[in-house]
Amino acid sequence: MPIIKSAKKAIRGSLRKKAFNDRQKHAMKDIIKKIGKTVKTDKKGAEKLLSLAFAVIDKSAKKGVIKKNNAARKKSRLSKLFK
Repeated sequence: MPIIKSAKKAIRGSLRKKAFNDRQKHAMKDIIKKIGKTVKTDKKGAEKLLSLAFAVIDKSAKKGVIKKNNAARKKSRLSKLFK
């Protein structure tokens, strides 16, 4: 356990950031899984979800949760499902 006051503050801040990052990652993974399931049955419905997924992925990359190349790779793989 930290003794110094600034170290205690740093731990609180890092826990808040971790919670935010985890929420963003789960939102991103959930929408990707949802598209994967939907594309097998309903391509039109999945295409509507695709733009939402792109927005979530781009927002995660912008906030620094994932790197931009990782975001580009995820988007590329999602769009490849529709070809």
